[in-house]
Parts: sequence; structure tokens; C-alpha cells
Amino acid sequence: MKNILEAPFLKEFTATASNMYRLGWDERNGGNISYLLKEEELKDYLDLNHVVRRIPFAGVHPTSFDASPLEGKIFLVTGTGRYFKNVERDPANNVGIVRIAKGGKEVELLWGYEDGGRFTSEFPAHMMSHMARLSVDPENRVVMHCHPTNLLAMTYVHEADEAKFSHTLWEMSTECIVVFPDGVGVLPWMLCGTDKIGYATAEKMKEFRTVIWLLHGVYGAGKTLDETFGLIETVEKAAQIYNIIGSREIKNTLTEDNFKELIDLFAIEPRYDFFREEKYRKLAKK
Repeated sequence: MKNILEAPFLKEFTATASNMYRLGWDERNGGNISYLLKEEELKDYLDLNHVVRRIPFAGVHPTSFDASPLEGKIFLVTGTGRYFKNVERDPANNVGIVRIAKGGKEVELLWGYEDGGRFTSEFPAHMMSHMARLSVDPENRVVMHCHPTNLLAMTYVHEADEAKFSHTLWEMSTECIVVFPDGVGVLPWMLCGTDKIGYATAEKMKEFRTVIWLLHGVYGAGKTLDETFGLIETVEKAAQIYNIIGSREIKNTLTEDNFKELIDLFAIEPRYDFFREEKYRKLAKK
């Protein structure tokens, strides 16, 4: 077997965690990442028949939470209580590779968590979001949760309305409507690490790749680590511009006619129901 520490998927994963820490998105042990791996990516690095130990899901009601639709799927996921700044230096203790066991009530640890740790407490919420995203786009393999500073600040002062929040972000930069034409979902503050917030986030994930938890952070989903990181990065940059503007008078802004030019150029399908002008709202899918 090849050295798993040299595996491209692990090196990219740990580098992403370091970038998230460096940008201030994941202070201390805040935030988590899960990455759906393919068996062909792993076969040269792990004996998939060797189970290190079994780990039950926690923080969810065993009668209501069911990960069986993901049975047999393998995820690379950050550990509970682990600091993102340490992930790249010591991946064997800070992340793990787990397979959803038969019945969907526990996982089989295939590698990692060598000091006896376990997956993040929000792993069930990640699984719910993975199930939701895979039902929309089978290519979505990444779920990323973090606490971007500017986006978090924005949630304290902006209306908690999905259409208005999305529109404001779109106005902050030309690339925004291109990167997240689906807008952003918004959830009220809820207790983290529970199945309640997991189900609420998953429901939003059926419509949005970005779900904002008011006064807490954001969940992002995508096909690759780069894409998901870039999605959150773009939303965070827009929030930063919004915060810098503050209460000053806006004299220039992107108009919805400008949005339409970008939509036509990049052949994207936005949330027209989030537009303000009736001529564009009429284009919204029923």
C-alpha cells in the first residue's frame, strides 16, 4: 500500500483546513469538513476490508436519524474538538476516514483518529446535507461549515430574509451572481450539534449550496474542495464589502439589468424570485 499521508485527496483536504484557519474562518475547533471519497481513490492507500473500530452516531435521536441512504459510502471528515491549525501538521489524529455502516446508525473507522477521537459532533448534520445535495446533484461531494468573520457580522445587522440577503450579496461584486446564482438560504439561530438544525439545514440544501446560520456561520456544498471553498470565499468577500460600506450612502451599484447581462453571458439560472423588478420576477420557475 502507498503512504496515505501522500494521497492527493488527503493533502488537498488538510491544505484546505489550513487555509480556512489562516483566513479566520475556523478559530479553535470551530467548523468542520466532510468529503465523500470514491473507492478508486482509496484502493491504493487503504485496505477497505480492515475496520479499525466502529463509532455510533451521537447527538441525534436514533429512531429519527437515518443515514442508511449513504450506507457503504466513505467520508474523510474532521474530528470533534480538533483545531484546524493542527490538521495539516497531524492529520492521523485530527481527521478520519469513515464508512457508513449497514443500517446507517454507526460508522466504520478505516483510518485516522489514532488517539481515540471521533468525527465532528456535526457529522450527522453533514450526512443530512450530503443526502440532500446528492438528491439534487450526484456530483456534490463536499460539505463545509465555518465561521467567516464578515458574513457572521453581516447576520447581526441585515434583515434575515433570503431574497433580500441574497440580493444584497449579489450587489457587492460582479462575480457574486455568477458564483452563487441560487442565492443563499438563511436559518434562524438554532442549537448546533443537534438533529433539529441538521434537518433544517438539509431542507435548505435542496435549494441552496450556501446556508447561513444566523449569528453562527455558514454551510457550503460543492463538487470539489476548491469549488466549495471558493463559494464560501466569494460570499465572505461580498459580506466584507457590505460591512466596509456600512451606513454610507451608496451612489453606484449593480442593477438587475446588469445581473441579466451576466446571466446571459454565463448561461446561468438564477433565483429570479429574489429579484425586485417585476419584469425579472416573471422569469422565475414556478
